[in-house]
Amino acid sequence: MPIVELADVQLYYEEYGQGDVIVFTHGNSLFHGQWQPQVDEFAKTHRVIVWDVRGHGKSTLPPGEVDPESFSRDLIGLLDALEIKTAVLCGLSMGGHISLQAAVRYPERVRALVLIGTPFSNNYHWYDKYLVATNLWSVRLLPYKTTVWLTTYAVNPQHRDIVEQGFGFMTHEQFLRQWAGNLRLETKHDLHKVQCPTLILHGEKDALVARQQKALAEGIAGAQLRTIPGAGHLTNLDNPQAVNEYIRAFLRQL
Repeated sequence: MPIVELADVQLYYEEYGQGDVIVFTHGNSLFHGQWQPQVDEFAKTHRVIVWDVRGHGKSTLPPGEVDPESFSRDLIGLLDALEIKTAVLCGLSMGGHISLQAAVRYPERVRALVLIGTPFSNNYHWYDKYLVATNLWSVRLLPYKTTVWLTTYAVNPQHRDIVEQGFGFMTHEQFLRQWAGNLRLETKHDLHKVQCPTLILHGEKDALVARQQKALAEGIAGAQLRTIPGAGHLTNLDNPQAVNEYIRAFLRQL
């Protein structure tokens, strides 16, 4: 099993194809399998890396509170272990935020960004602050199966299998710890520090991050914002053809 050993965590990854590197980072409570439509497409022309964020999939989760800074540190640690100097980073939701933070904190390592359904703050608006507080309280009280069911129907019931599989890699306790770390990711005041070409993809039906997309595009110099028809929050699975076409066109510009 391909594992990278870092100081406090074991990270699972898979690698396909040859050429310029693209690293895909999944959304919260999911795992590397989320990216199969993109692996199938881009491994034809690129070296594609998919991995499991700490606490997800086949990667481990150390005991104690999850430091949100550990996510982007892990991503760079993965690049180091695989002897990758620079890469295009593509992520969805939490994975997009991790990729965004990597571009802010390690700009010399990031050739370009593709941010799909990506939030840059969990306190951007009063509604977000209220939602985060309510969510942290409710997921502790709700049975784990109920959280899985609610998540499935919030994103797209058609993707029930992959959502349930992602949650299945975690215990309730592990989910609560990594989720709390995810909710402390914050890049609201750092968007101007992104120095690389950036493509932002937002699902037409994705209400979860809709309030932040215009500000995200305005905050990153030269960023391109595109809407994916008919797609919700699991944008790359809802409309993989459109997502792949936009990414392919973006890569040609680099």
